[in-house]
Amino acid sequence: MSETVQMLVVGGIFLVLLVGGMWIPFAIAVTAALYIFMASGWGGFDGLGLVSWGSTYSFSLTAIPLFILMAEFMLESGLSQRVYRGMSQLVRFLPGGLLQTNVAGCAAFSAISGSSVATAAAIGSIALPQLEQRGYCPRIAAGSIVAGGTMGILIPPSIAMIIYGTFTDTSISKLFMAGLVPGLVLCGLFALYVAVRCLLNPSLSPRDHDSIEAVGSRSQLAGDLLPFTLLILLVMGSLYFGFTTPTEAAGVGALLAFLIGKVWGVLDWAAFRRALGKTVQVSGTILFIVYAAYLFSYAIGMVGVTDELAALLKNWDLSRGELILVIILFYTLLGMLMDSIGMMVITVPLLYPILLDYGIDPIWFGVLLVVLIELGQITPPAGLNLFVVKSISRIGLGDIIRGSLPFCLLLYVLIALLYYFPGLALWMPGGMR
Repeated sequence: MSETVQMLVVGGIFLVLLVGGMWIPFAIAVTAALYIFMASGWGGFDGLGLVSWGSTYSFSLTAIPLFILMAEFMLESGLSQRVYRGMSQLVRFLPGGLLQTNVAGCAAFSAISGSSVATAAAIGSIALPQLEQRGYCPRIAAGSIVAGGTMGILIPPSIAMIIYGTFTDTSISKLFMAGLVPGLVLCGLFALYVAVRCLLNPSLSPRDHDSIEAVGSRSQLAGDLLPFTLLILLVMGSLYFGFTTPTEAAGVGALLAFLIGKVWGVLDWAAFRRALGKTVQVSGTILFIVYAAYLFSYAIGMVGVTDELAALLKNWDLSRGELILVIILFYTLLGMLMDSIGMMVITVPLLYPILLDYGIDPIWFGVLLVVLIELGQITPPAGLNLFVVKSISRIGLGDIIRGSLPFCLLLYVLIALLYYFPGLALWMPGGMR
């Protein structure tokens, strides 16, 4: 059987497994094992021991459970509600009212969560009941949460960037800093869209001048936001100035989040156990996907798929801009079928050598890739953020999808800005030690 036929057969089986509902890491692992057997028979499995060890023996990957633990401490202690309340007092007077709080709250929580789904769930569970009670348009309310959650993997820390950096041997600290400015630009685009929509149609956001609670004093505002702000500044500042590695920063962040939760929140023994349990579950899921992806990388490396793909693109004689356009289209379609981590770990080993041949900066591409992954999080039928918001609200899935589509277009605007102004992603890393 030729290598091309093998690729088609294995790819078809993988799609069948996905459509059939098999959990993504199992689908990847089964496909990888089949590919290895088709290429080299039983002898191809001799190297799986080293692959299994190498996939998990990574200092960088230890940052993932620590950052997840940091976010869980903030969630379980109830501090996410205080952060949202504080942000509501800062931005509620802008056009859009509490819709602006959704965007700002998601951006703020993204700085500790590292996950789109966690950000959408945390802010959505707080905001959506309040928005429904005050008569906000459910479509744009849901869209602002769905899209706002995508900032969870762009604004550092980002689990997706940790995995990308591990696969490509790229500085994770620089990737974190590269995502900061584009993340703030995306937050600004979302806020501008909400403001324009609500100015054109004031009925979308009733101006009742009520926040989630009565507007408090400056001391209350400081109490809501100051501990959270100090946590982010210490974690991100230590990374930017080179005082810590991402794993060390994550450890410090988890410890500080625990202390903040004990002092300013309600982090009792039961909440502490729930935080640890959720951290183990989420970390296990992510690391299992990483392990399956390493098996897949081993398989395609054995067969030589990357070399064939590079030769194919060379025959097409694509320019750098045309290659980026093909990649954008590819990830747009793939995002409709797979979750973010799954499609990233499968495709990065294939694409990365080709990107180096074209002279594309791996840090810049890491940011572009995360934005494309964000897009997949909010596009049907497999956009996880859509279903997260559906599960925590009474809004119909159709309204949620229609409310999120304008925000999808704004992600393409950010992609265009990144292409024409790469300094948006490369300015911050350029100043690091």
